[in-house]
Amino acid sequence: MKEAEALALLKTGDEEALEWFIDRYSAYVGTVVNNILKGSMSREDVEEVVSDVFVTLWRSASKLYPLNLKGYLSRVARSLSMQKLRERVDGLPLDEDILIIDDYSLFDRLDKEDQDAQVRKAVYSLPQPDKEIFLRFYYYCQSVSVIAEQMQMNQSTIKTRLRRGRERLRTQLESIKEIQGGDLNAAKYL
Repeated sequence: MKEAEALALLKTGDEEALEWFIDRYSAYVGTVVNNILKGSMSREDVEEVVSDVFVTLWRSASKLYPLNLKGYLSRVARSLSMQKLRERVDGLPLDEDILIIDDYSLFDRLDKEDQDAQVRKAVYSLPQPDKEIFLRFYYYCQSVSVIAEQMQMNQSTIKTRLRRGRERLRTQLESIKEIQGGDLNAAKYL
């Protein structure tokens, strides 16, 4: 069975199609989850997150397209893993005898959030199709060959647009840095 066929069956509520996705992608999803949780959770917690990824796939099947299901599963796995980590941190009891010193201060977090917002704004200001290529490559983790095939473009064109887009973003971010006088390090993003 091919992925598009399995997705079509999954959309009809076919449980065998869900089993097909689990058989095909559970090791991959498990690796993504393990890389994020990095031993900070029990094996059962990791398995729970992996299961939740496939529950999410089941529930959202009607909204999915067979473009890049592996990338979709990866994003869901990262999101659910981070949510599990946040739940663990939120669930920690406060103990007056414990002092946790975070070398990542509130000011650093605020600066990073501002920097992230500036980068997002710069990416969204890219003209089409450059913006779509950027989002597919950096956010959806699609390879150049997949992007070229799906957008019906030459691979070298995709690479050129990515390079030009990075240059354009670097220039925009450097000009923002000069205007704000802040420490917006464009090289760390591009």
